[in-house]
Amino acid sequence: MSIYWIVLDSAGIGDAADAEQFGDAGSNTWKRCYDTGKLEIPNMEKLGIYHIDGMNLKSPGQTPAGCYGRLEEKSLGKDTTIGHWEMAGLITNAPFPTYPHGFPREVMEKFEQLTGCGTLCNLPYSGSEVICDYGEEHLRTGKLIIYTSADSVFQIAAHEDKVSVKKLYEYCQIARDLLQGEHAVARVIARPFVGTYPDYVRTDRRHDFSLQPGKDTILDQLGKNGIPVQGIGKIYDIFAGKGVSQTIPNHGNKANMEEVFRVQKSDFQGLCYVNLVDFDMLYGHRRDIPGYTNALNEFDKQLGTFMDQMKEKDILFITADHGCDPGFQGTDHTRENVPLLCYGKALRENVNLGKRGTFADIAATVGALFQISYDGDGSSFAEEILK
Repeated sequence: MSIYWIVLDSAGIGDAADAEQFGDAGSNTWKRCYDTGKLEIPNMEKLGIYHIDGMNLKSPGQTPAGCYGRLEEKSLGKDTTIGHWEMAGLITNAPFPTYPHGFPREVMEKFEQLTGCGTLCNLPYSGSEVICDYGEEHLRTGKLIIYTSADSVFQIAAHEDKVSVKKLYEYCQIARDLLQGEHAVARVIARPFVGTYPDYVRTDRRHDFSLQPGKDTILDQLGKNGIPVQGIGKIYDIFAGKGVSQTIPNHGNKANMEEVFRVQKSDFQGLCYVNLVDFDMLYGHRRDIPGYTNALNEFDKQLGTFMDQMKEKDILFITADHGCDPGFQGTDHTRENVPLLCYGKALRENVNLGKRGTFADIAATVGALFQISYDGDGSSFAEEILK
């Protein structure tokens, strides 16, 4: 048996009960795309996306071939790391530190001392804007561009002609080792870019240096039972490699789905865990509504190919890790519920899983489907969906 677990990074569906506490009341990533009138997702409609409780976007139409539900995040955060950790069975009860005014001087001085490099910016910033505003000075001086966001991240941008990608990764590892304890940010992110002013472009050689989860997740528990975990996209980075037995790094939604097709055609048996980051990185943060809408349409076409190639015992989960409403104020993630779609020949059709109290129910269900002992957070819905 193989389970394919595909995360549409940031494709939230609104209505988080605590959205106001995060400054995100009224955000709804999916509705923002639907309201363009250009969202064409027949395969996700077939699985039941519009039957999910509270979607209220259009008449649900056909009887779903899949199972469907709404997941509420229980962890105190709205970033990629917290979202993925929770769906893998680890609820985070305390938020990671954030730096709305930049990192403390003592942190920056120690980083500069350890790397031998000066730094620029050290403020919350849009990733595309920060390289435009500081790129020329970086190229002239060799100083590293350091910035953060509303998330718990320490980001280092450098032009590939000035700092090799390998050297940038070394600087990020230095930052990762430094940022522990009080300043244990969720991720240190390498942000290489190329081009000339003002047309700098970030490359797909981004790399995330995450904290390791504080305890075992479903990924570790599968491995201990001899079940391989294939990570595609930034899954390996999010879990700092913990529990991931094989990995294909991120090269964008289209290429990542092509890797999924490759796995489908192999004799792989296990969990294939996929993150499609373009929704978030290219369209959500950049508040690009048409781009986000088109990306959902393009994924849906590839989903049709995936469904046609599914084997008798294959099971598919589609979900998200948080929201990033491309029409909302600012440029940061938004606190939202996320969709859940389940499909496979071994599963029932038209099962409404309702509203689940935590993303971790996915991990518990994966454990039950693989028939292993699972001791993480969440409750299984395997009995509800299996024929």
